[in-house]
Amino acid sequence: MSVDLSYRNASTEQSTDGTYTHHYDVVIVGGGVVGLTLACGLRNTNLRVAVIESQTAHKAASRPRAYAFSPVSAKILQGLGLWDEVGPQLTHFQQVLLSDADYRKALMFRPEDGRGDAVYFSAEHTVLMKALQGAVQSAQNIDYWCEAEVQDAQSNTTLTVDCRVDGQINGQASGQYERHTFYTQLVVGADGARSGVRDRAKIRTFGWKYWQSCITAVLEPEHSHANTAYEKFWPSGPFAILPLPNNRCQVVWTAPHQEAKEMLALGKEQFLQELSYRYGNDMGELTLVNEPMMFPVQLMQSKHYVRPGVALVGDAAHCCHPVGGQGLNMGIRDATALAEVLQQAAINGEPLGSLKVLKRYERWRKTENWFTLSLTDFLNRSFSNRFLPLLVARRAGIWVIDSIGPLKRLILQLMTGFFGKLPAKAK
Repeated sequence: MSVDLSYRNASTEQSTDGTYTHHYDVVIVGGGVVGLTLACGLRNTNLRVAVIESQTAHKAASRPRAYAFSPVSAKILQGLGLWDEVGPQLTHFQQVLLSDADYRKALMFRPEDGRGDAVYFSAEHTVLMKALQGAVQSAQNIDYWCEAEVQDAQSNTTLTVDCRVDGQINGQASGQYERHTFYTQLVVGADGARSGVRDRAKIRTFGWKYWQSCITAVLEPEHSHANTAYEKFWPSGPFAILPLPNNRCQVVWTAPHQEAKEMLALGKEQFLQELSYRYGNDMGELTLVNEPMMFPVQLMQSKHYVRPGVALVGDAAHCCHPVGGQGLNMGIRDATALAEVLQQAAINGEPLGSLKVLKRYERWRKTENWFTLSLTDFLNRSFSNRFLPLLVARRAGIWVIDSIGPLKRLILQLMTGFFGKLPAKAK
């Protein structure tokens, strides 16, 4: 079956064996939040861009999860022209309380300690994806290939992709699969921690798996959450509460693997009892909104973020402990930085896939990401224990930091992304 793609931006040909070939400047493998942020950063340029997503657009956007969303990420959305759509649907944290388990003293952050009208935000996956997908689908220079999977790579910049007939562009899904070949200057891996792009480019990683797993669940408390977020450092692992719209909260509960498995195996009432013990009784009785989910926790850093014709962003390049909600925000900064580097290279007439160009992105992001990975690892290890000298030191530290304004503001600046080189879209 022939597919008329002439109205799209790529140079498209059909060979005698029925295989289609397409020529792009940038092919982004992975249509999640990070991949679509990169695509949005390349909107309204002369670059021909393709996004390859293995799921339908609807399924990719329907993940029942929320993220801690930093003020820098919010500024990036403003720079991309998406804030008017997304901002009203985010929860603006008016307080963030950090405490050592149930210790009476908490380190409190307010908007005046930072650089905006909120300390942090919580963003639901569906809200972010809807805005990003709409922007990508309306962009004249971007093709959004859904239900498409990379099957092979003849080289770093030549991909064999299987796509659904009549349904591979802009989110429609029907028909059979056809084979397509994508030629491009640059392939970007935005395809997660088990990145196929990274594996095909033979980029090695280092790091470790933690002794912990992470449980996520959405709850509805009896009383108002008052737009307050909590990070409670229990000896078994951090326990975060993110306020959501409509007086819901998402819990991010880190615990040793066996304990996490046992928690998920409990009945609903027993699970809520265990959760309430860590949650506290400030918000009254808790109602479980969705089924809890569990995923393993790891620290991973790629030894290289780039190869000739290849770049990695987000979880394909690095993974961190969920403490502090840094993972997605690091990926958004990766994507925006890479878009800025590529646009400047295109203006200068430089080949986008050259190491000279791509190393600018790697130098920009790799060191900053390593700092964040180290910080989250330090926080988790320092608080996830009962070692008495550390317990005394960290509780004393809470008192000291909370009473010294400049120190508190510096720590919040580090945790919200206002360190290092900011992308132009965030300024």
